[in-house]
Amino acid sequence: MACSVDTLAPFLGPNTTNAVAAASYICNQFSGVSDRFVDTGYAIDSTYLLFSAYLVFSMQLGFAMLCAGSVRAKNTMNIMLTNVLDAAAGGLFYYLFGYAFAWGGPSNGFIGRHFFGLKEIPSNSFDYSNFLYQWAFAIAAAGITSGSIAERTQFVAYLIYSSFLTGFVYPVVSHWFWSPDGWASPANSNLLFGSGVIDFAGSGVVHMVGGIAGFYGALIEGPRIGRYDHTGRSVALRGHSASLVVLGTFLLWFGWYGFNPGSFNKILVTYGTSGGYYGQWSAVGRTAVTTTLAGCTAALTTLFGKRILSGHWNVTDVCNGLLGGFAAITAGCSVVEPWAAIICGFVAALVLIGFNMLAEKFKYDDPLEAAQLHGGCGAWGIIFTGLFAKGEFVDQVYPGKPGRPHGLFMGGGGKLLAAHIIQILVIIGWVSATMGPLFYILHKFKLLRISPEDEMAGMDLTRHGGFAYYHEEDPKSGTQMRRIEPTTST
Repeated sequence: MACSVDTLAPFLGPNTTNAVAAASYICNQFSGVSDRFVDTGYAIDSTYLLFSAYLVFSMQLGFAMLCAGSVRAKNTMNIMLTNVLDAAAGGLFYYLFGYAFAWGGPSNGFIGRHFFGLKEIPSNSFDYSNFLYQWAFAIAAAGITSGSIAERTQFVAYLIYSSFLTGFVYPVVSHWFWSPDGWASPANSNLLFGSGVIDFAGSGVVHMVGGIAGFYGALIEGPRIGRYDHTGRSVALRGHSASLVVLGTFLLWFGWYGFNPGSFNKILVTYGTSGGYYGQWSAVGRTAVTTTLAGCTAALTTLFGKRILSGHWNVTDVCNGLLGGFAAITAGCSVVEPWAAIICGFVAALVLIGFNMLAEKFKYDDPLEAAQLHGGCGAWGIIFTGLFAKGEFVDQVYPGKPGRPHGLFMGGGGKLLAAHIIQILVIIGWVSATMGPLFYILHKFKLLRISPEDEMAGMDLTRHGGFAYYHEEDPKSGTQMRRIEPTTST
């Protein structure tokens, strides 16, 4: 409500010496206070988004630890360096091109056309905090891909694919489904099937893109030497440190609370009338709860499922199952009930186990199970959202069109599910048409895979000048102590 001098002055009474001047003074004071509240609202939302960006960026440390623990000791420095480069190269290319392709509006439904090099930023729609948050998402997609092609990929190939993925491939997909101008965005005025795609934090946009890109890289490179014996039997090439795997998993878990709840971008938003206890801050809390429940359920399901299949309680499998649950719930975390998140996590674990069985059957080698985890569980998360999205939550998170289609099992019809099936198909098609040829060209020009000799010796020694771990001599015997690599029998 605006303070009007003409409205206020008559209420000051006939004894007021200059009622108009007094009313003007009072209105100016109220306007000043109102402006400060507006400034505070922007500051709170910007701080919330920045803090979420810091959490998502901390996932890079989680990726680094998870990757390091999942490879053999002789390739530790290599995989750690690639994780650093994902962030560094991704930062420059997302600044120059990626952010513009993703968010540069007004534009067409396919690709953005403004904000190259952050020109015209800040604006009414976007601030620097939004760039930082979206960059953290972009490099997460690149980090997923690096896990699939670990232990056998040339350094130059990492630089090329990471720059291309973060500067072009990923931004185009995020424009389609997140930008207000995107052809399948839920914020577009011309909604796909009347609903648009609800991929809230990126089961498809981030996880499927990174997972499918990794799939093509690993498929074109082929398995690591020794992964399958001469008879075609699978041989486990276990990572050298379960401790690093667990540490990385917990860091990713922590970062996911910025990944999913942070995707609201704002927290100071009311639902309905102001002054109540329920608003977007409550939806943020619910999103954190659904994220937690999906991951926990997937971890326990994987624990007992792998126990039945292999006879072991395997901590690495449990960590991957946990992350699979997180990847799946990422699409619908803001629009589903907590009980539905348990279903999401349960099925995600089964999807991961099933895709791992298929990978072994077809002799596909992915050291971190990244394609199966992020690609497979991400696709399930998109389908899950089309089944379980609750109408009330959809209207709150995506205002502007009350009563839009929601989950099939929640009475919302099949339009949202249809839109999500379209999303899965176009992401597979787009990444296949871009990253597949890129990896194939690198392969043809002998820029993709290292030599067999370097692979056997380990890239830390042959490409990076030494090992990640220093070994000391035994003071009594004078013999050099060495790390024992797990054998097939163990």
